[in-house]
Amino acid sequence: MATQSDILVQISNALAGRTLAAGGDVAAIRIAGRRHQTATVWRSDLLVASEQSLPKGDTFDAVLAGGVAATARLIGRDPGTNVALLRLAQPAPSGVSGNGTIQAGALALAFGADGSGGVTARLGLVNFVGPQWHSRGGGKIAARILLDIRLSPWEEGGPVFDAGGGRIGISAAGPRGLVLAIPAETIESVVSVLLQHGRVARGWLGAAFRPVAVPDALQRQTGQAAGLIVLSVAASGPAAKAGIIPGDILLTVDKTPAMHVRQVIPRLDADSVGKTVDLEILRGGAFVTIAAVIEARPAT
Repeated sequence: MATQSDILVQISNALAGRTLAAGGDVAAIRIAGRRHQTATVWRSDLLVASEQSLPKGDTFDAVLAGGVAATARLIGRDPGTNVALLRLAQPAPSGVSGNGTIQAGALALAFGADGSGGVTARLGLVNFVGPQWHSRGGGKIAARILLDIRLSPWEEGGPVFDAGGGRIGISAAGPRGLVLAIPAETIESVVSVLLQHGRVARGWLGAAFRPVAVPDALQRQTGQAAGLIVLSVAASGPAAKAGIIPGDILLTVDKTPAMHVRQVIPRLDADSVGKTVDLEILRGGAFVTIAAVIEARPAT
């Protein structure tokens, strides 16, 4: 009969084995000043990294499992989903596995690169799994996955696995010290687009907004207490072409209330480009409906 000590040793050995096996899934991206950032070997010739952590550049020096030096060329970046894609000059042997299952309370193993061909490991729980959501940059994320782990800045972008060795996604630093996992489903979708186009085109109205209260006398007519005041309009942008001007208060987009910018962002995803939306505007105490054609956000 196994003793408690035997079980702990078995668990420890299993975790050490998972870490050893993850070596082929992790790469280090060299950064100036002898620093590095972690990337995940997504396919034998492709690396995925955290876009918000990867410095600007077109070509990077990488270190693969066992200290093998490699060159990685940037294919594209998508701030909306926090995904950057790079191609290795020479394919690398990797232990890339199938996608795992995501369940709150399940064990999660997050790995990073130590900068010299080795692996760092973090063990924790999947703290929360929520529905699809949109980031502030307009990216559509398949699920909100929060991890109950601590993450060093250089480990961000490394692979996250379930207890069975299935790939959950890659790690990402969120607001207020939260650690998230960008789901593998989302990464696969973004990788496909970046391989084709080098960027993910998302909808753009070309206007800056800020929440504002609707005048008391008009709240009953609008059916809402707040809207979005237009602070500025980009020259030749969709809003300008439609006749939107600073000082207008946006009330609805296709009859959906617009009381916060986060309510507008889902209307500007990649599928929105080229579509016409009806914007209900409050201008000088009068209600106006304006049709605007959503355009692709200009490349930066």
